[in-house]
Amino acid sequence: MLLNSLQTDTDPIAPFESNAPQSLQERLPLAGDRCSHFSSRQAQRTNPFDDISKGQTSLSTPHCRLRYTASRALRDDRNWPSPDQGPNPSGRGGGGAHVVPVAIEKPPRIFIGRKHYDGPRPDEALAELLNTVQRQTLRFFWEFGHPTSGLARERSNTTPHVVTTGGSGFGIMAILAGVERGWIGRQHALDRLIKMVCFLGQAERHHGAFPHWLDGDSGRTIPFSHLDDGGDIVETAYLMVGLLSARQYFRGPDAKERVLRSLINALWSEVEWDWYTRGSEALVWHWSPVHGWAMDLPIHGWNECLIAFILAASAARHSIEPDVYHRGWTAGRAFANGRSIEGVRPPLGPDHGGPLFFSHYSFLGLDPRALRDRYADYWHQNVAYTHINRTHCIRNPGKFEGYGADCWGLTASDSIDGYVAHAPDRDLGVITPSGALGSFPYAPAECELALRHFASRGDRLWGEYGFRDAFSPSTGWCADSYLAIDQGPIVVMIENYRSGLLWRLFMSCPEIQIGLARLGFSQRAKAAAAMS
Repeated sequence: MLLNSLQTDTDPIAPFESNAPQSLQERLPLAGDRCSHFSSRQAQRTNPFDDISKGQTSLSTPHCRLRYTASRALRDDRNWPSPDQGPNPSGRGGGGAHVVPVAIEKPPRIFIGRKHYDGPRPDEALAELLNTVQRQTLRFFWEFGHPTSGLARERSNTTPHVVTTGGSGFGIMAILAGVERGWIGRQHALDRLIKMVCFLGQAERHHGAFPHWLDGDSGRTIPFSHLDDGGDIVETAYLMVGLLSARQYFRGPDAKERVLRSLINALWSEVEWDWYTRGSEALVWHWSPVHGWAMDLPIHGWNECLIAFILAASAARHSIEPDVYHRGWTAGRAFANGRSIEGVRPPLGPDHGGPLFFSHYSFLGLDPRALRDRYADYWHQNVAYTHINRTHCIRNPGKFEGYGADCWGLTASDSIDGYVAHAPDRDLGVITPSGALGSFPYAPAECELALRHFASRGDRLWGEYGFRDAFSPSTGWCADSYLAIDQGPIVVMIENYRSGLLWRLFMSCPEIQIGLARLGFSQRAKAAAAMS
């Protein structure tokens, strides 16, 4: 399908939009497994690229096949610069996975509004205040993106070569918001995304899944920990949400947009979600080519991982069975709740509520407004989680100076003693702006109060890429860092509050609708009324 779509004008997602039969396999024909993976169970299949790659480097891995396809597509349009087909000048990469620069070598300095070094004014009209915060935060992904790969760097204050796969998915969604707001040109964004996707196609993958961290120059896996040196199915899920949203946004007939869609589909189709079940009724977070399943971390809820199960059930190839969701995800000791916490009854999650990223990460693209299944109403779940977190900060059992109705937001971030998943039951007196600002859709009036308070704290909290990662109002400590996984939810969830853009894009993916139906989700027609 991928090769055919590049040789003709066929859109690779057109099968979803036809009147074809409703069967999942029939609605997404696999064209003889043109994108078959290099795993052992695929090794016996004929590679459809063999007849066009004689005399070239082997195309037996998806990395090489995608490089070939991208370069062919780029050559076919004479208005595009051809990628360098020679060896990677840096000498890094190896194994045929060297980086091929395409179109743009460095992030262009696009005008997305002046840099507000003095900080936003707390008395500004809300629309202007939101514009300022979104624009400035977007700079982390646009101007601070890695110059070789275009992907999001893990953080601003160390290891500039480390890029984050999940954070890059967040960054892609933030870039789409920037295009929609008119802060980034559509063609500039398209060039950046093609650059990212071509790099990802050459980067190390582990049964189709990406690692948590990659070297932004070579595409090699950077271990997240001693045993975590392979595929991370949750970070891969966050990346795929961003890529699928971009596929849905760039739906035009232009050659570049068609190529972007085709390359995204290749990456999406090659994730072996079923491999990460290890043959069990659970989705397992990590697999290492060196240590195998040694981390032994099956994913049980409630936490930030719901989206991984939805994507895994939505895949046309390598999908999981619904029992992996119903018997694995729901098996966690902190899954079902229903007890009264801070005056509300969340359907799911631990007592006292967890960090706010539980209600952010899976829902950057997944629209909770009308979503429910046999376990929860997900709009009610996320509104309740936000209320619990804020009410805890108002009640302030730890007696931290500065907490209150306008200063709240406990979630994972840098802290006085390193990176911590702050939550009501792990409150160290550290407030993370992403906690409240990423909750804008759920409690807009309360989040506006927090936003104006953060703005009132001046340039100690505000800098080149927006609000700094975290601060302690009682001690005066303020992080000197920005983190991709905290910056992304600020831009994306504010945009979902303002326009619902990322929710509309991701939910428009036909395969996601199929996956939700397979798992028993329904989408009630209360839609935007929940936001008003």
